[in-house]
Amino acid sequence: MIVITNPFFIEDEIQMLNSLLEEGLSLLHIRKPDFSEVEMAQFIDQIKLEFRTNLVLHSHHQLAEDLGIDRFHFSEKERKKFPARFPKPCRFKSKSISTSTHSIEDFNSLENEFDYAFLSPVFKSISKENYHPEVDLFEALKSRTNQHTKVIALGGIDAENIQKTLENGFDNVALLGSIWNNKNPLKQFKLCQQIALSYSQSQV
Repeated sequence: MIVITNPFFIEDEIQMLNSLLEEGLSLLHIRKPDFSEVEMAQFIDQIKLEFRTNLVLHSHHQLAEDLGIDRFHFSEKERKKFPARFPKPCRFKSKSISTSTHSIEDFNSLENEFDYAFLSPVFKSISKENYHPEVDLFEALKSRTNQHTKVIALGGIDAENIQKTLENGFDNVALLGSIWNNKNPLKQFKLCQQIALSYSQSQV
């Protein structure tokens, strides 16, 4: 399961992030678009060193080596603005890279270098006002031709629809609003995690 940080300030955020990772969070996407390079380094320095391999950097990729991070995310805008970067530039060859897509056509056209990609919005967004799907992504996913890149559901994912999302062909889910808009983020994460794990175990 993937959790994306709230782009805005949250009280006791570092403590909460460490708790999520201690509870078995596989991947934590560090998305703080307004952070300077210094602020990003200071933020990540507060996350326990043992969890650096679980972190995915959305910006200031140049900090990765010093911080012990080998996972990188590129927005759709970055991917399309700098197509020459993909397939992987040399400095990302041994790294894990992911990206964001908003249509099955974009997802299918990705280079094989991407390990996984967000496809959104699946449902009406919890964190973004007036952000909702314009097409049925469950139906669109039937046209999937890209089997190399894992497809991750994003947008409105919560405990009520995780199983439905996985049953309809998504490889995994990413949580944002359902965690950070909840009064008890850790409890909500554990509930979502259990639903996803139960589904995975039922498919073995």
